[in-house]
Amino acid sequence: MIPVHRLKGDVFYINHRLIETIEQTPDTVLRLTTDKKYVVKESPEEIVRLIRNFDREIFGLTHPGNVDTLE
Repeated sequence: MIPVHRLKGDVFYINHRLIETIEQTPDTVLRLTTDKKYVVKESPEEIVRLIRNFDREIFGLTHPGNVDTLE
């Protein structure tokens, strides 16, 4: 799970494996496979970075090319 912030600043954790789309409209909107939507402060690029870092930490990936499905 990755930490993200609501627009008011509250932090919450989201299961990044449920993220279907990330849109910037101009706020960042995360749409989950469950059809829930969350508006967060982080940019789409920051969300992708958080996901990559989480996967590297959990799976012990050291080479950035191992997580290129998010590019």
